[in-house]
Amino acid sequence: MKREEIVRNRNFLADKRWFLPIAIAAFIAGAIIISSFIKTADYSLLCSLANSRSQAVADYSATPIQLQAIIHYATSRIIPQQSFAEISITFDVLKKLSPCNFLVFGLGYDSLMWTSLNPRGTTIFLEEDPKWVQTVLKDAPNLHAHAVKYRTQLQQADDLLSHYQSEPSCSPSEAYLRGNEKCKLALTGFPDEFYETQWDLIMIDAPRGYFAVAPGRMAAIFSAAVMARNRKGSGVTHVFLHDVDRRVEKVFAEEFLCRKFLVKSVGRLWHFEIPSAANMSSYDGARFC
Repeated sequence: MKREEIVRNRNFLADKRWFLPIAIAAFIAGAIIISSFIKTADYSLLCSLANSRSQAVADYSATPIQLQAIIHYATSRIIPQQSFAEISITFDVLKKLSPCNFLVFGLGYDSLMWTSLNPRGTTIFLEEDPKWVQTVLKDAPNLHAHAVKYRTQLQQADDLLSHYQSEPSCSPSEAYLRGNEKCKLALTGFPDEFYETQWDLIMIDAPRGYFAVAPGRMAAIFSAAVMARNRKGSGVTHVFLHDVDRRVEKVFAEEFLCRKFLVKSVGRLWHFEIPSAANMSSYDGARFC
């Protein structure tokens, strides 16, 4: 191969590595610009009624964390865990609901992006590794993250399904989370805001679930289903589950999140819209699905 061709190929590979971080940065910047245009149109219509148009414009200006996210992803070679197509599914929902309450299982390279896509909303991250929390917050101190502990291991997945079927405190009609020690799938000992907030979106992209003694995502999936069914306000709970190509994620999603509530699937991501139990036309108190 000629030297010119080798150099050209190296340049191509370097450009390819940079593509997704730049695309993510453009994605966030585009979202801010589009939102600004939409809001500016709204201001024109309401101008005669507004006491201070300058204040209204300030309310919809880019937030500091959005600007930080643009710079971060435009200058970083580390890409988020999800693909652009998978990210777009959650972004479409955030465009409609933000500012909203967004719960994310996991803390990683995409956390700054998720927070910036929910400006002025509440975005909280739950992470199993305390050292990793410190590492991430060192570079992004404005993120709202908690280190949490799980009671499960991936190798227990089949036994946990059997346990759920025989334990009354795990049943849909009786299930609760805080202090529910009898149900091994209930997430207990988490921060108060985890239990006290009504979540509009729940992203399950953690904890780790690729080796036997890892916590696995069984309890996160079960607890997301419980929170969605116990929702008090109007609307559905949007639950996004990543890595559905793995057996445990798929089995537990079909058991607790339900195929009938699956509204979109792209790559390794499933998007569910789960109504509260009070708004279900047919509700079986013995099973989730």
